[in-house]
Parts: sequence; C-alpha cells; structure tokens
Amino acid sequence: MEGSTPVSLSLTSVLKHELDLTANNIANSNTAGFKGERLSFDSFVVKSGNTDTSFVIDKGSFVDDRQGPVSYTGNPLDLALQGEGWFSYETSEGQISYGRNGQFRVDALGSLVTMNGDKVLDDGGGEIVFPPDTASAAIISADGTISANGAGTIAKIGIYSLPDLQSYERIGAGRFVPPEGRTSMAYIDDTTRVTQGAIEGSNVQPVLEMARLINIQQAYQRSTKLMDGEDELRRKALQQISRNV
Repeated sequence: MEGSTPVSLSLTSVLKHELDLTANNIANSNTAGFKGERLSFDSFVVKSGNTDTSFVIDKGSFVDDRQGPVSYTGNPLDLALQGEGWFSYETSEGQISYGRNGQFRVDALGSLVTMNGDKVLDDGGGEIVFPPDTASAAIISADGTISANGAGTIAKIGIYSLPDLQSYERIGAGRFVPPEGRTSMAYIDDTTRVTQGAIEGSNVQPVLEMARLINIQQAYQRSTKLMDGEDELRRKALQQISRNV
C-alpha cells in the first residue's frame, strides 16, 4: 500500500484534466464548427526490487480535427468547410484567429463578420467588404470566391491550412490562436471546399461524451476511495502505536 497514494494522485490529476476537457466538449456540442479536444496520457514505470509501480503521466491534450456534420440552412452567408482548412478572423482586439464556424453576417459598414463581430479575412489577410445591397444576392463558389450580379468578384475568402494546429490555444467560440510569442505557420489551402448556405456542426457526439463523463467520474471515485482507504489504515496504525507506547 506504500506506493498507492502517489499512484492514485497521478491518476486523479489526469482524470481531473480529462473531466474538464469532456465537460467543455459537451458544452460546445451545439457550437458550429467546434472541434472536440482529447487527452493524451502515458505511463511511467518505477522499478523497486521485484515490484513495478506504474504512474499515469498527463502529456497534454490534442484537437480532434475530424469533419463535423454539414446541415443546410439556405442562408447565403452561411458557409461550411469540407476538408482540413480553416477560416481566418480578426478579433476586436486585432488578434488573428482561426476557426471553422461559418455563420457569417454583414455589419453596418458592409464588412463580413462572424456572429460575435470578428472580421472574416480574405486570402490576403484583409477584411471583406460588400458593396451596398449585394450581400443578400452574393454567390460564393467552392473555392471561396465571392461575387454578385452587377458587382463582379468582391473577394476570396481566406481558407488556411494549419500544420501546427496542435500547438495552438483556444480562445473560445471554437477559435484558435498560435501560442504567445510564436508566428503562425498557416498557409493557403487550395483543397478545402466551401459549401454556401450550409453550416458545419460540432464534431462532438453528446451521447459518447456523456458516457465518457460517467466513466471518468467512476474512475475518479475509485481512485479517491483508494487514497481514503490508505489514509484510514495509517490512522489506525498510528492509533495502535500510540496505545502500545
């Protein structure tokens, strides 16, 4: 029993992280373009004589970048990506972020923006501005080119490949940014297709996540029960020693 508490502590630490990730996945199961997050862990074996003690090591998390389901809305400014590319946005703080949520609108200045006001960027990193009275009749081709009758080509939506995605940080609403102090390795993706009038849903499956959540909670309870049991044995041992002194 001597090594059970450190082992249990290593397990509960990993389970707590996995619990947080799973809860966030469930909370975003209805967020358009959201990508689930998974825990990566490993074991570390310590040899002591003829006994091997295995500890659980938290190696961090990774983005599950599988395609989400596509549903059709008929809204000309709703765009779904099919492939591995990402939209690029500029936040209100001037930060460049990436995401798959294609629920867009046009603001009072004619700029194409997300529902929370981030500017959608073109393939040159600039904002996309519609001429007056053209947004509702916009035609967006599979490569992201935006055009409208009488206005010709307006812009081309930037669709980017993110080879360093797994190092990115989440900033909410399904958006990712490079780690502080690092430059993005993003480059234009010519293979991902755009579907107008559709939205890509979250790739999180709520039923599976709920089952995972239950399993994590049960494992956490078993681990803490093991630690409580060892604490109780130590307490009884100390009581016995004190009576024999």
